[in-house]
Amino acid sequence: RTLYLQVGIGSGDNHSYYGDHDLWRLPEADDHDRKAKDRFAAAHRPVFRAAAPGHRISPNLAGRVSAAFALAAQNDAATPTRARHELATAMAIYGLAKTRHPPRPLITANPVGYYPEDSWRDDMALGATEIAVAKAALGDNGAHYTHAAGHWVMAYLAHEASTETFNLYDTSALAEFDLAQLSAAHPVNHPSISRSALLRGLERPLARAAKRAGRDPFGAGGYYDEFDVDSHTFGLIAVAQMYDVASGSSVYRTFATEQRDWLFGANAWGASFMVGEGRNFPRCMQHQIANLAGSRNGATPLDVGAVVNGPNDRSLFRGGLGSLQDGVRRCPADRSDPYAAFTGHGSRYLDDVRSWQTSEPAIDMTGTALLAAALQF
Repeated sequence: RTLYLQVGIGSGDNHSYYGDHDLWRLPEADDHDRKAKDRFAAAHRPVFRAAAPGHRISPNLAGRVSAAFALAAQNDAATPTRARHELATAMAIYGLAKTRHPPRPLITANPVGYYPEDSWRDDMALGATEIAVAKAALGDNGAHYTHAAGHWVMAYLAHEASTETFNLYDTSALAEFDLAQLSAAHPVNHPSISRSALLRGLERPLARAAKRAGRDPFGAGGYYDEFDVDSHTFGLIAVAQMYDVASGSSVYRTFATEQRDWLFGANAWGASFMVGEGRNFPRCMQHQIANLAGSRNGATPLDVGAVVNGPNDRSLFRGGLGSLQDGVRRCPADRSDPYAAFTGHGSRYLDDVRSWQTSEPAIDMTGTALLAAALQF
């Protein structure tokens, strides 16, 4: 068995070949690109294996990918043959996890520095939880995986829990919530599964963020002088709803509303950080399709729903924004910065195609926003 990890290279070495981020073009341009230096970014993108055939896999990958197949099985439960095939794939991948002496660094992407990750127990908990939920949906006994999920959640809380909230690196909240719901519907007698511990795990980042929001002039629960504040803030909204559902309370409802307001304009910049929402949404994202095929003035066509990084550490801008990459359309066209006057508290927000620090969208940010929105209903 072989798990293929990645197609293409994000960043090239700038000497002999380019990666995806080194070329500014529309996707269809790759079909006819035969330049030698573009080889691995366009017509001949390489495929990377997670490990040699039959060898064990970095546990963060095994947990996440098995969870994805298990979620597919849950979704396809009405078609048992398909669902059982997906579930079997999930269990096979989960069984290949290298939890004893995991690789250092963990395998996330190639090159590893592209998206480095330090934690893996949360991912193992997520994989086991979703397999157990899938088994329950198909009428199978999933006690083994339920116990494994409890073990890994407790191990995560003991060894890896940090100040992070739910985001692309920390998936613990998904495991804690689904395991709490599963154990409520299908009670199991196992010392590693404590409903109170699961709820404490969910509340841990919320309590810290709520305390921070209480001291911030705009009620921000996230750190807007660090990377990914928008992703983290949408993560707080999602986890707040998870906690309230799992605990049967509404203690974090107001907090979640305040964080949503912050993301959509009730912040120091008066800016919405989702394209198409509000009046002052991002118009100049560092995004190839938006820049080359979309508008630059807020009119259609737009990448509606895309979420950008948001405000970031102002020191990241000390060297300026630099010149435009080959092929980039200037945005804003008049080079203006309407948010400059609001730079402060160590943070800056800039809506400019050159500003990867604040204006680059990503699927993890947008995906977290989708989950946060779905959980509000």
